[in-house]
Amino acid sequence: MAEAQKYLPGVPDEEDEIEAASFDPRLEQEAERIAEALVFASAQPVSEAYIESRLPLGADVRAIMLRLKALYATRGVNLVQVADHWAFRTAADLSFVVQTDEQEVRKLSRAALEVLSIIAYHQPVTRAEIEDIRGVQTSKGTLDVLMEAGWVRPAGRREVPGRPLIYATTHEFLSHFGLSSRRDLPGMDDLRAAGLLDPVDLALEGLGAQSVLENDEEEA
Repeated sequence: MAEAQKYLPGVPDEEDEIEAASFDPRLEQEAERIAEALVFASAQPVSEAYIESRLPLGADVRAIMLRLKALYATRGVNLVQVADHWAFRTAADLSFVVQTDEQEVRKLSRAALEVLSIIAYHQPVTRAEIEDIRGVQTSKGTLDVLMEAGWVRPAGRREVPGRPLIYATTHEFLSHFGLSSRRDLPGMDDLRAAGLLDPVDLALEGLGAQSVLENDEEEA
């Protein structure tokens, strides 16, 4: 029946509709405008799945976002990728222009920085595992601060006796630190060169890219 429909006048085949939507320049232009508007209107990074759900049938959301990214690459605002999400950000070389005296710089305690580093490189990780790495107890308040900042989230429970909560970083964490994915986290040599391994070297020493890559698919 499907084969016969291809030859019936006025009865478009579903595949023909998708192909037409993919190659019609007017639909492509409209899809770009819609995607641009969706990201611009959101205060948080927007997922490709959400963008795709709002685009004309057959639109290639990844190709559209990459074209927009290239378009904004030299502008005052850039379109940046955060995992499978997209957001507009002030161009890095212009960030000083939009800073104001009223902006409060978010400062973390040394303990919070250590915990955040451990979660970023070990995730998903339990509170007990964090304490094993640090060698000291971790207060619930430290984790609460990181979750209130939007950089850490509960990511389920470990399937062991007691089923403890496990923690992972968020899209906001990637966005704040200018990372497209956890694969962009600096390696040990980079951290040493920047002088950032003291005193959290015990928390990170021995970790390579493998631990990050192994868990990268687990991020929601």
